[in-house]
Amino acid sequence: MTKKTGTSLILLWLQLLTCFFPCNGNDHCSRVKGNDGTGQIEGMFVFGSSLVDNGNNNYLQNSTAKADFLPYGIDFPHGPSGRFTNGKNVIDLLGEKLKLPSLIPTFSDPSTKGSKIVHGVNFASGASGILDDTGFLARQVISLNQQIRNFEEFTLPELEKQLGCGSRELLPNYLFVVGAGGNDYSFNYFLGKPENSVSLQAFTDNLTNSLSQQLKNLYNLGARKFVLMSVNPLGCVPMVNALRKGRCIKALNQAATLFNDGLKSLIDVAKADMPTSNLVFVNSYKIIRDIIKNPASKGFKDANSACCELVPSNQLRGSGVLCNKGGKTCGDRNAQVFFDGLHPTEAVNIQIATKAFTSYLQTEVYPINVNQLAKL
Repeated sequence: MTKKTGTSLILLWLQLLTCFFPCNGNDHCSRVKGNDGTGQIEGMFVFGSSLVDNGNNNYLQNSTAKADFLPYGIDFPHGPSGRFTNGKNVIDLLGEKLKLPSLIPTFSDPSTKGSKIVHGVNFASGASGILDDTGFLARQVISLNQQIRNFEEFTLPELEKQLGCGSRELLPNYLFVVGAGGNDYSFNYFLGKPENSVSLQAFTDNLTNSLSQQLKNLYNLGARKFVLMSVNPLGCVPMVNALRKGRCIKALNQAATLFNDGLKSLIDVAKADMPTSNLVFVNSYKIIRDIIKNPASKGFKDANSACCELVPSNQLRGSGVLCNKGGKTCGDRNAQVFFDGLHPTEAVNIQIATKAFTSYLQTEVYPINVNQLAKL
């Protein structure tokens, strides 16, 4: 009797043991998916340029597109981090609204591995573009194509290993945020390179077709919820102040509008190629343009000049874009629209993130807002 009982206890212990290890990952999968198969947003994977970069370029030895020095980060809790603004960027603020437990880590940071990736990874690279050759001025960037390869070849296998289930089970509960396109115009097409001797429409069609394929690549890996950030009003930034003489440059804004119209249309046709996807277009162009047209109505005072001292355009690294290292800043950063020659202040990023998350105006978010997308 005692022998039989002992054998039974051993068998029970072995059953529990064999269940414990494989079931641990499956339990986490169940928690990620939720009881109804949807669940809450677990994190964000971020792709694009400096508007959404959390500091990947810090680790690129030859890159001149860096923001890892003061006055960048002057209002950020951790100081200069590689974010191209005075404080938090749109990604940080969206993460807060989604109640994510921590800031999204950068892919290039060697410590971004293991449990650190379970709430997402930021792959974005300042000065990069949709096209591989955009960013040549900055010497070294991570193109959007390479960012997606980094996700596929390194982060995704690690995530599956960490959580014990496949990408098609995991990824529907992550947001895939893509903010790219502006640099393809400012630092590629409008530089007058011989290979860009095509019409603006043809160049834009190539951009949107390329981005469409990149989104399909992510979809085929298991991504289902996308947030697409528009290109900002390129003709209104301090970088072009010498040319615009108090007015926004119409040609640059027309290019941005053309791309944004194509991006919005892409959402309408995406269902054919990505039938189980849901995409949201965040029209940061309109949000910023509305502020510029009437700054006081939104609590701003200066919509023309940069808050920081800019590196002069005739100096190394200088294109009138980046802040001068250790340079002075404006007194009231919350009243300024632009921090440097191209990038908005945290105050503007708050406006963009808030409208992205809560607006019901389809001129600002289309067809639904990020909060609604998160609950699908």
